[in-house]
Amino acid sequence: MKALIIVDVQNDFCPGGALEVPNGDQVVPPINALMQQFDCVVQTQDWHPEDHHSFASSHADKKAFETTEMDYGEQVLWPDHCVQGTEGAAFHPDLETKPVQMIVRKGYRKAIDSYSAFFENDHETVTGLHGYLQARGVDEVYVTGLATDFCVKWTALDAAKLGYKVKLVKDAVRGIDMDGSVDVALDEMQEAGVEFLESGDLKG
Repeated sequence: MKALIIVDVQNDFCPGGALEVPNGDQVVPPINALMQQFDCVVQTQDWHPEDHHSFASSHADKKAFETTEMDYGEQVLWPDHCVQGTEGAAFHPDLETKPVQMIVRKGYRKAIDSYSAFFENDHETVTGLHGYLQARGVDEVYVTGLATDFCVKWTALDAAKLGYKVKLVKDAVRGIDMDGSVDVALDEMQEAGVEFLESGDLKG
């Protein structure tokens, strides 16, 4: 069985948002078109408390996009974004949500960020998604959403490590692209066995 994973298509990651992914809203039409082709559809939602440790505002001597060392390793510091209950944390208004059967909220623990839909950034704390997909009999996942070089990449890599057949829908993802990070992410995913395709390839 195959599942569609829609990563973080939220207002703060779309044009005008607090952590805007260039052209992030362009993923919405292909994702909406894909949903009807899947019996299992999952969304992730970044869901941070106001004083999350990954926010640059939580570190007096740091600016957004600088890095710091956390207990679990290096962490990029972000502008405040996707704060619980805010409009920025809401899904893009044009994104279809009725077909979605599970929403995985991540990043809600103050001291640890969470990029992947499967694990938090310590690569040990689980989100529960793997157990859900296993219970549904899923063995193949199609990854879409934002951002290619962070949450999408880690979701795809972790899915591959967990033994899923993983496909990245290239016209349904967009990246932040910090110093070429999108190309690096695509190379990492390809090396991990992730296959690339376009949403049109799935239309039957």
